[in-house]
Amino acid sequence: MGPAIQKAREDLARVGRQVAGAGLVTGTWGNLSVYVPEEGAVVVTPSGLGYDRLNPGDMVAVDLDGRILDGALKPSTELALHLEIYRARDDVRAVVHTHSMYAAALAVAGVELPVILEELAQVIGGTVRVAGYAMAGTHELAFAAVQALGRVNAVLLANHGVVGVGRSLDEALQACLTVEKGAKVYLLARQAGKPGVLSDADVRALRSFFVKAYGQRSGGES
Repeated sequence: MGPAIQKAREDLARVGRQVAGAGLVTGTWGNLSVYVPEEGAVVVTPSGLGYDRLNPGDMVAVDLDGRILDGALKPSTELALHLEIYRARDDVRAVVHTHSMYAAALAVAGVELPVILEELAQVIGGTVRVAGYAMAGTHELAFAAVQALGRVNAVLLANHGVVGVGRSLDEALQACLTVEKGAKVYLLARQAGKPGVLSDADVRALRSFFVKAYGQRSGGES
């Protein structure tokens, strides 16, 4: 496999440690992947290994039909979820699935996360909806997740957790972190009063700024 595959392996090991360090997963739950279109490959974390133990060589490369191209270990049991997202979203290059507490609380309650923070508008791009329940690892879950995800960058999985997507693995991780913060703020705000929700026009403007102008690559505000 080419250098892009090796970079994806290294990125997955690095971000896997960040996911664990941020408390977004417990044990071996959750999974991450990177799509490498020039190789026609998806590089995904293996099943059942703790993130603190993962090395680049543990990652598994598969094609978009799930056939193993390279790797000695079994790919994540949620592989179908990742593949279905890549098939549906040509703008997505990475998927991160976590089981963080506050996002999971909304998923269990079947409560979607509205755009109550500017970060949610910028990183996610709209309301985080809840996908209908289906058992983990099934094609039914994959289809439900894609339907609820739509064109935004995160979706809650009923009675399960959250999935974040992005143009890079770091961006997909940022989506999961942003949803977790948003879920916590939303639950606290509901106790204090009625949460304010940003207008659709504001969401579009904030998202456009984030995509086109934010960060050092375009000289945007830090």
